[in-house]
Amino acid sequence: MTWSAKGYAAFEDERTRPVRDLLSAVPDRGVHNAIDLGCGPGNSTQVLAARFPGAALRGIDSSPDMIAAARTRLPGLRFDILEIERWIGTPRSDDPESWDLILANAVLQWMPDHGGLFPALVARLARGGCLAVQMPDNLDEPAHRLMREVAAEGPWAGKLATAAAARSTLMAADGYYQLLRACGCRPEIWRTTYYHPLAAGASAVVEWFKGSGLRPFIASLGDEELTEFLARYQSAVARAFPVMADGSILLPFPRLFLVART
Repeated sequence: MTWSAKGYAAFEDERTRPVRDLLSAVPDRGVHNAIDLGCGPGNSTQVLAARFPGAALRGIDSSPDMIAAARTRLPGLRFDILEIERWIGTPRSDDPESWDLILANAVLQWMPDHGGLFPALVARLARGGCLAVQMPDNLDEPAHRLMREVAAEGPWAGKLATAAAARSTLMAADGYYQLLRACGCRPEIWRTTYYHPLAAGASAVVEWFKGSGLRPFIASLGDEELTEFLARYQSAVARAFPVMADGSILLPFPRLFLVART
């Protein structure tokens, strides 16, 4: 599954607000080094740099396109093409021994086994360090439910049988709380639903999710199939979302936030 920095950045203001909200809950003290896991085109790293201007920062992402965009945006910072799993399992020799802050903004929902993943991330923290995580919690929202329905009902059903499993189903808040407490952390957890007004209506919903949630579904389709799939999805979205007086629709987008201090 490939990622497009241009597509992801189409709604950059809306995608960046959650990481601002997340980092505002991270204590000011003691952040000398920090890493942005799944940094994308560098929008989250830019917020991180503004929040902790004196810290040594690094960003990693598995997408060459995203890393190229991040390096262009923030040429003074270090960005590497690297999968999070590899970073966890094989620390680089030039990494700090431990991190004061590990940021994971809208990325861990793509990774399995959170019961093992979160303890592994906490283990990379320095004493007094902080793990800051934000994950979309929207798999039960109409926009995602309709993706699965269109995938299951079309001629591409066989190809897309496993696409819905690309994203992990999140644990309940109390599950993350107990998991992080067992790691010796003091967790703060909250859930926020953002309501994004989209002037272009259903077509804007399609464009939004082409940069994120639709990626597993469209990655296996040929050009003709992709055109038909997106047309059916857009029609389903248009039926599901009421149009407001100004012609826009409101896209509800729940997100789960976790800040855990060691």
